[in-house]
Amino acid sequence: MVDDLLDNSDTAEGQTIWSALKPIVEASGDVGRIQPYELATQNLFLLPGDIRLSEFEVELNSLWADCIQRKVKGFRGTSALSVLVSQVAAEFDIDFVFFDSGPNIGALNRVVLLDCDYLIVPAACDVFSVRALKTLGNTLATWIRDWHTILALAPDQLYRLPGRPVLLGYVPQRFRVYRGNPASAQARYFPQIERHFKSDIVAVLRAVDPSLADASPVQLLLGVVKDFGVLASHSQEQGVPIADVDAGTPDQREEAAKAFTGLARKLIQRVDRK
Repeated sequence: MVDDLLDNSDTAEGQTIWSALKPIVEASGDVGRIQPYELATQNLFLLPGDIRLSEFEVELNSLWADCIQRKVKGFRGTSALSVLVSQVAAEFDIDFVFFDSGPNIGALNRVVLLDCDYLIVPAACDVFSVRALKTLGNTLATWIRDWHTILALAPDQLYRLPGRPVLLGYVPQRFRVYRGNPASAQARYFPQIERHFKSDIVAVLRAVDPSLADASPVQLLLGVVKDFGVLASHSQEQGVPIADVDAGTPDQREEAAKAFTGLARKLIQRVDRK
């Protein structure tokens, strides 16, 4: 079903995020209306992405410049994805919206993060992820500062991105386990991730606004997600939660269920306290 949606995304019947944003890119109209795809799990919906969103990302660079020049089309384009998601969330009475985006600091992630209420940072246990934390912290702080400068100049009665993503914490992931513990080659990155997360992201965001990040290190670690191997790939292929796949062993599926249930409960608790 999702494959069919992607194949038709560039037509009048298209039902992907690109289908809705195409009129903005082509300057031919407003954000289109699309129907979310209901997954096998009850009350879970998907707005399918599309490789064509790369064209929207290219356009976002010029739209950002238009915002600085107080041009209405800049604000309309920059907020287009937010408008789409807000429309769907209101129509289907959705409580939580999760953006799944690539690990980069491009223009698309800029409008995604500036539209989010909260930010969670997944971190692989390797040197590249540790080094990337500094870039993420500095870039996010710059985006927030720049956006609020832009908003001060914005014309009235325009939809505006909130521009205040509150940092909830981080999740070490994709590490292998040996005899019940993280493999030693990857376990050594756990303290490095914690240290750099506090110095390169928490401290940087708090310098912008203390309310953007909790200073307590106890609150930073939301959970851990090991490398579940074949369970992850089968979850994608079958379109079901990783704990419900027709693969692996019952113990592996139960372990996955506990990991993600614990993470979900921690997130709900953190959000409820905000």
